[in-house]
Amino acid sequence: MRDQLILVTGATGYIASRLIPRLLDAGHRVRALARNPRQLDGRAWSRLVDVVPADVMDAASLAPALEEVHTAYYLIHSMSSGRGYTEKELEGAHNFSSACEAAGVKHIIYLGGLADPEQHIAPHMRSRIETGRVLREGRVPVTEFRAGVIAGEGSFSFEMIRFMTELFPLVPGPTWLNNRSQPIAAQNVIDYLMAALDNWNGHGQVFEIGGPQIFLYKDLMLQYARVRGLKRKMILLPYIPLWFMAWGVGLMTPVPRRIAHALIGGLSADSVVQHPEAWTVFPEVKLIGFTEAVRDALAHLHPAHVERVWKSDEHLASLKHEGFFILHRVVQDGIPHSSNVKEPLFSPPKNWQVESNEPLQILLHRPQSFGEEWIEQRAAGRDIISTCFFVPRGLGGFLYWYLSYPFRVLFFRGWWHICK
Repeated sequence: MRDQLILVTGATGYIASRLIPRLLDAGHRVRALARNPRQLDGRAWSRLVDVVPADVMDAASLAPALEEVHTAYYLIHSMSSGRGYTEKELEGAHNFSSACEAAGVKHIIYLGGLADPEQHIAPHMRSRIETGRVLREGRVPVTEFRAGVIAGEGSFSFEMIRFMTELFPLVPGPTWLNNRSQPIAAQNVIDYLMAALDNWNGHGQVFEIGGPQIFLYKDLMLQYARVRGLKRKMILLPYIPLWFMAWGVGLMTPVPRRIAHALIGGLSADSVVQHPEAWTVFPEVKLIGFTEAVRDALAHLHPAHVERVWKSDEHLASLKHEGFFILHRVVQDGIPHSSNVKEPLFSPPKNWQVESNEPLQILLHRPQSFGEEWIEQRAAGRDIISTCFFVPRGLGGFLYWYLSYPFRVLFFRGWWHICK
C-alpha cells in the first residue's frame, strides 16, 4: 500500500489535519483536497502533500483530484452552510461516489456520526448516517466508521465541553445532558481510519466506534472539570431554545454558531455503541479512556502543539482554538533594511520568562493563577510576525482576556518599536 496514492478530503478539517501526518509518517503518498487550499498554508505538513482545489458540490472538479487514487477518505460535512445542509451533504456524497467509480478508486473510508437510526435523532446525526448510505450505494467498497463525541484538542465537541466548563462555575444546559454518550479519543479515531487501509475485513461494513466507557453528557463536563482541577456543578433546565444555546456556544467557544446548533441538537438522543464488531475486526486499536484523553489534551497546551489554522500572512487574526485565545499579527516590512538580521532582533519585556531566544525568533511565557500566556515573535524576511497564546483557567481567565484585549492589540502594534 505504501506506493499507492491516498486522497484525504476535507483537508482543512480537524480529523484530516490529524490523519494526514499519520499517513505521511507511515510512508504513504498523500493528496489533500480542499475548496480553498490557501487555508492549508500554515500547516506543517502542507508542503509534503499534493494539495488540489476541488469541491464535492462541483462534480466536474473531482476528476483531477481522484486521478490515480487508490483509497479516498471522505471527511466532509456541510453543517456550517446553514439551512439545507442535509440535502447538500447527500448531493456531495453522490457526486463523490460517482467520481470515485469513474476514476477507478478501490476503497472509500468514511467517518460519520454515532446514533441509533431506528430512533428519533437530530437532523445532523440523520444526515451523517444518510451520507454513509449514499456512499455505499456506489460500486466502490466503503468502510464506514460512526463516532460520537471525539475527545481531543481541536475537536468541536471537545472544545465545546472545554470552553463551557472553564467559563461557568455553574454550568447551564438542557435536560438532554442526561442522555448517554460513549466518547472516543481522537487518537483512536485516527487509529481506526489508519487500520482500515490494510485490514480488508472491514470493506463494505459499518462500524460503530467508541471508547471503553459510557457517560452521561453532563458527566463529560464534570469529568473534564475534575481533571482540570475546577469545581463545577451542573444546572439542567427543562427548556432552553436550541437557537439560544447555539448562539451562546458560538459566542463563548471556538465552535461556529451553525455547527453548534447541529451538535447541540445531537445531544437529544443517546450516542452509544450497540454493535461492537469494530473491537474484533480491528484488535490492533487499543482504546483510550476519556479521562486519559482529557489529560493528553491538557498536556498539549503549549504553542509548540497548536495547529496553525490561520493564514501565515494574515494581517490581524483573533480566534479561539485548541483551548487557546489567540491573537496573530503580521507587520509587513517591519524590519528596516539597515538592520543586521544576524543579530538578535527582539528583547523580552519585564516579568516574562524566556523559553527560547534566537536571532530571528523569541518565545516568552508568563504563568498566572487564571491562565498561562505565551508571546511568540519572529522575523520572516522583512516582516515581523507576532502571536499571543493565552490559556484561560476558569472564569477569571475569560475576564482577563476580554478586558485586556484592547490593550493587547495596542501592545502588539507598538511592541516592535519598543523592542527596537
